[in-house]
Amino acid sequence: MKDRVKVLITGGAGFIGYHLANKLSNYPNYQIVIVDSFKRGRMDDELIKLQQKENVLVLNGDLTSDQFYESLGLDFDYIYHLAAIIGVRNVTNHPDQVLGINALSILKLFEHFKESKHIKKVFFSSTSEIYAGTLHHFEMSIPTPENTPLTLLDIESSRTTYMLSKMFGESVCFNYSKKYGIPCAIGRYHNVYGPRMGFQHVIPEMIVKINKSTNLGVASSNHTRAYCYIDDAIDMTILLTEKTKPGCDVYNIGVQGPEIKVLDLVKLIAKTMKKEIIIAEKEDIAGSPNRRCPDMRKLNDCIVFQPNFTLDTGLRITYDWYKKHLDNVYE
Repeated sequence: MKDRVKVLITGGAGFIGYHLANKLSNYPNYQIVIVDSFKRGRMDDELIKLQQKENVLVLNGDLTSDQFYESLGLDFDYIYHLAAIIGVRNVTNHPDQVLGINALSILKLFEHFKESKHIKKVFFSSTSEIYAGTLHHFEMSIPTPENTPLTLLDIESSRTTYMLSKMFGESVCFNYSKKYGIPCAIGRYHNVYGPRMGFQHVIPEMIVKINKSTNLGVASSNHTRAYCYIDDAIDMTILLTEKTKPGCDVYNIGVQGPEIKVLDLVKLIAKTMKKEIIIAEKEDIAGSPNRRCPDMRKLNDCIVFQPNFTLDTGLRITYDWYKKHLDNVYE
């Protein structure tokens, strides 16, 4: 196909990966290759429908395997590396996998593509969790800019493994970019939500609880967050990958406001569900930051973008999806 754009999306069966692949698949000249190990990503009806498109290929692959890369080839224009071992259960029970698989997958990815002259940009999915150590140990600006010095939490803690693996991944991007000239964009996602995000995050978790009972406890009720709807996050991701300068740089992905208290978020979810609830405020979750909000000035200086979804609108769309899937709760 003339002017074909070939895109690799690792972790493409996951939340952000699926929505990214679905958006890019609407461009007829884009050929999308999704790679996922399906340890957490799901081959559900939506992904099955997506892979039926002529320009989408889904591969079950191990990104820590040299043999897999030998079959993958080098002729990709854009690479979105979203694959990672994540989730509270994995961080608690399998910190070795969080460290090992997350580190090996990005190292082997860059080793495989380091001599490629075809790549226009590699996007690496990082996280707002990367700021948690700095917030815990020192004073930190909120909204938080990307040039905030990074600090680890307790190095002995299993919770530190996810944050550390993302710091390692960012370092790989910067150093391989410097040495081999691989253009990179690093995106630190902040409180992205939407359909098909699993059930372990605060919004779907509260949808499930409110669906079951009118009485519920809410922890960290006065903590505030700025929530970003998935479609806006995907648009920012694509623009950062395709429209930013060569070299390597890091950007927050999210919205700078409005911030909302967890308590008010739960009330808004209940209103969206048309449910009357009674809330009992509980103790704060250990390690949960009082505020989390990205400074978006750097991104706004690089790309032209305005969020299209308010929290009200995003929650309505999200609930419309979840109310059809409440009998199949998964991580």
